[in-house]
Amino acid sequence: MALRLPHQLGALAGTPIKSREITTPSANSSLSVSPPSARVHKAMNLNHNKARGMNPVLAFAVETTEERRTHREGGVPVFVMMPLDSVTMGNAVNRRKAMRASLQALRSGGVEGIMIDVWWGLVEREAPGGYNWGGYEEVLQMARKVGLKVQAVMSFHQCGGNVGDSVSIPLPQWVVEEVDKDPDLAYTDQWGRRNHEYISLGADTLPVLRGRTPVQCYSDFMRAFRDNFKHLLGDTIVEIQVGMGPAGELRYPSYPEQDGTWNFPGIGAFQCNDKYSLSSLKAAAEAYGKPEWGSTGPTDAGHYNNWPEDTHFFKKEDGGWNTEYGEFFLTWYSQMLLNHGERILSSAKSIFENTDVKLSAKVAGIHWHYGTRSHAPELTAGYYNTRLRDGYPPIAQMLARHSAVFNFTCIEMRDHEQPQDALCAPEQLVNQVALATLAAEVPLAGENALPRYDDYAHEQILKASALSFDQDSEGGNREMCAFTYLRMNPELFKAENWGRFVGFVKKMGEGRDSHRCWEEVEREAEHFVHVTQPLVQEAAVALTH
Repeated sequence: MALRLPHQLGALAGTPIKSREITTPSANSSLSVSPPSARVHKAMNLNHNKARGMNPVLAFAVETTEERRTHREGGVPVFVMMPLDSVTMGNAVNRRKAMRASLQALRSGGVEGIMIDVWWGLVEREAPGGYNWGGYEEVLQMARKVGLKVQAVMSFHQCGGNVGDSVSIPLPQWVVEEVDKDPDLAYTDQWGRRNHEYISLGADTLPVLRGRTPVQCYSDFMRAFRDNFKHLLGDTIVEIQVGMGPAGELRYPSYPEQDGTWNFPGIGAFQCNDKYSLSSLKAAAEAYGKPEWGSTGPTDAGHYNNWPEDTHFFKKEDGGWNTEYGEFFLTWYSQMLLNHGERILSSAKSIFENTDVKLSAKVAGIHWHYGTRSHAPELTAGYYNTRLRDGYPPIAQMLARHSAVFNFTCIEMRDHEQPQDALCAPEQLVNQVALATLAAEVPLAGENALPRYDDYAHEQILKASALSFDQDSEGGNREMCAFTYLRMNPELFKAENWGRFVGFVKKMGEGRDSHRCWEEVEREAEHFVHVTQPLVQEAAVALTH
């Protein structure tokens, strides 16, 4: 969308805010002016926002956005992910001036809110039970002041070693010390390689962290967060996304990029050879009547960067995945992951009940080799999804039991953009997941997996968020409940990218059944881009210095 000069601030004041029920004016009709009562109400709210200390331009943009929001139904609110290092290792806001300017710019563009990682490794770094919320207090108050909502991620994983990880934030120091003493607390592959991104779920219920179980540590952390920020819960903080694995996703760390272990589109590797997971596997095998199956996971499943047909276990003809043993192992492996999610969400639900916040969990969009029979990368990550078995309904049902939102990635991707020889199918995968959430009656939210600023990606997100299924269903008017955009950085605030982004946010807010034409929405977006240009320029400059 091109940036155009003009239309001054006063010209915007009379733009009508129409509800979805009102039909679009004909081409030769002019937009009507808001009635006097609406203008008085708007002026009062504008003065209120100014009184809160808002920049006048921001106050105007916020009021215009809020007026439209109150007069429409449907639509998908857009949140924006904050930088991974928004809070420093010293528990302070990183680049405070840039943060403040950026939040104002986001709000001016019609963004609903932000998503921020609340790192276990920062808050409880020094000692068990010693929580330092410094930095987060200030960021959350900044968000509240400009009127942004917050999705707070309980990030119980380390930062570093995954796609897009630009900084390193380890697990709490005292946890690292315990893992050093007991290496089996780390996920382990069949070759003995340890992964330190997240405590192995095999130890979930064991008091291995100085007298507490990992799940107790996560629960205590969430409880402390609730108690410290109770004045913001339900108002500013509207969602708690509960981290349950590497990158905050409910999965095993089967495709770690750190040290070049894995490269796209490798199949990854099973992560079940720590002594705690093997103890569970052994018990399951004995109960099944095949004790010989309990000593290890599959040993013929190849290496991280193999393709399915390179291995005996994942090959399409007579592969081990489609045998009695394969069904036993994959059922156990995926159920361990589901049990892990069940434990943590059960605790989170009890902690945050009566706080008016949503719970959510993120599931990875593992779309490569989706066109094969075995779906090997999904299997190693813990999603028992194959050509013969739908693996997403059990996940959706587990989330539904705890009234949690199913947050899914790779929403911006199209099948033909991916390497064709790797049989990638992100669009088919998103459709499969959407149908699973529909059947389970669980809300679906989305994220883009990689940074994209082009209209082509935005159009794909719009299409996917509308949940227009390829087959007849009772989806009706259902849309995604939210979309989180990855990520706030200087690139986003470049003039051309920002113009596209504002238009995208407004289109998302219109909803699938809006009667307003896209040209009208884009014209309004251009008004906002021009009016809020000083804020955006300030944010861009602040982020690059």
